[in-house]
Amino acid sequence: MKQVEIFCKNTQTFHQYPLGTSLLEISHDLNIRLENRICGAIVNNQVRELSFCVVKPKQIEFFDTTHPDGNRLYIRSLVFVLYAAVKEVFPEVSLRIQNGISNGYFFDLNGLDRQITESDVFTISQEMKSIISRDIPFVKHSLLTTDAVTLLEQQGLKEKALLFSQQGQLYSELYFLNDLANYFYGNLLPSTGYLSNFGLIPYYDGILLQIPKPKNLDKLHKVTERKKLFGIFQEQKEWAEIMKISTIGRLNKFTMKQRSGDVIKVSEALHEKKIAEIANMIYARDGDLKIVLVSGPSASGKTTFSKRLGVQLIVNGLIPHQISLDDYFVDREHTPVDEFGEYDFEALEAIDVEFFNQQLNELLEGKEIEIPGFDFQTGKRKKSGKKLKLGSNDVVVVEGIHGMNPGLLPHIERKYTFSIFISALTQIAFDEQTHISTADNRLIRRIIRDSKYRGYPAWETIKRWPSVRRGEEKNIFPHQENADVMFNSATLYELAVLKKYAEPVLKQVEENRPEYVEANRLLKFLSWFKQIDDQEIPPTSLLREFLGGSSFTY
Repeated sequence: MKQVEIFCKNTQTFHQYPLGTSLLEISHDLNIRLENRICGAIVNNQVRELSFCVVKPKQIEFFDTTHPDGNRLYIRSLVFVLYAAVKEVFPEVSLRIQNGISNGYFFDLNGLDRQITESDVFTISQEMKSIISRDIPFVKHSLLTTDAVTLLEQQGLKEKALLFSQQGQLYSELYFLNDLANYFYGNLLPSTGYLSNFGLIPYYDGILLQIPKPKNLDKLHKVTERKKLFGIFQEQKEWAEIMKISTIGRLNKFTMKQRSGDVIKVSEALHEKKIAEIANMIYARDGDLKIVLVSGPSASGKTTFSKRLGVQLIVNGLIPHQISLDDYFVDREHTPVDEFGEYDFEALEAIDVEFFNQQLNELLEGKEIEIPGFDFQTGKRKKSGKKLKLGSNDVVVVEGIHGMNPGLLPHIERKYTFSIFISALTQIAFDEQTHISTADNRLIRRIIRDSKYRGYPAWETIKRWPSVRRGEEKNIFPHQENADVMFNSATLYELAVLKKYAEPVLKQVEENRPEYVEANRLLKFLSWFKQIDDQEIPPTSLLREFLGGSSFTY
């Protein structure tokens, strides 16, 4: 029998296996032991499920849920089980994902025609446990796309069916759980028995699927209250409903009908309306209010938002002055480091808080200050020559990631401030049960910006991203509910526009780089969108911060 050579990165050893041996068989033969149960593998820097069979020489690295892709496999498989359980308990109900929130995933039960009860949630949860206990395999089949579309439509998965019908492929793949078909745009676990833990609780007018911690599957993530964030998600849902665009398939329909210009115009108008409302809120706080704090994670559009807000403040008779927290960085030798020994620019200690508060207090006292500058090449503060003194109608707009952190302004009274949190909360879903990660949206923005303006290749941005995300989870997101108001910087159409700019940069990531795994995942994700040209995007759009062509000076 013909043999295939594989190199296992986990053991750093070469082995020979018969042609067609599965990854699951190889993992058992090599007796691979990880923190948690093996759930997949990276094969030649592509994610594969354990049923994948080797027919050519491969480099293989097995992973568990502590790996980001292992965690994704777990979540996708768990959502399939939730879908199957809802289908069994409420056959006429449609399970629709709304967003990721509170360390879990929020779903609606469309067609229930009444408020969901704790008893309903308990019944669904028990059915999920039954499905898991039976250790039913997830089986992937390749079908004629026309047959796959028909099957999905018969199950009421019309958004998935629409998206499949738009891809122009002769064959498509579906996963089956017994006779129930579905697809989640990525690999699944071998069987339901791999799902060792989950939680399901009532949440507002729907249910929240709780996910276990990747490094300790016995413990669920703690549910954190996010009232303001939930409110902005609901607003986002209303915005999507204005155009009747809730999924990629619906957006693609507009594009294919050459109506993308309408989507752009309405999306930008909704942004402008919201920014004007925020400016009105600030104006209504007349008297003491002098400091507007604009905060948000990386690539959320803070800078352009601040400039657009400034325009609306002028309309209200206020005079805005832009200040960046980046100008208040401590000298590089005083910058804190993270647990990996890398500079932690997301830590509050990277900012000279005392000096920043001193200057703000001087402004509030009517004194003139010189705003500092920061030389990122030398890592030193420098003189900027920019003088500022506040008049009766002047306000300072401070842009930076720490704006919501209560430790930023220890010496400034709350009455002087108004805070705004910006994030790119993706307004559309893949389909009924697959959400689009807001972090993916921001990562794609940042890849484009880093390539266009900073000369960084995509692999370098991808490599840095986990460190950025750790900093955000530690220093930014815990404080977002402190905001007076939240603003969603994402647009309905943007991912279809970003596709044009991101794909060429992502395709430059070589297969032998570890970052190829993530680049390949993002390319597959973007492949589902029909491309929209950016010609009609106005020069004041937040998206111009990443694409270029902005009328603002940065």
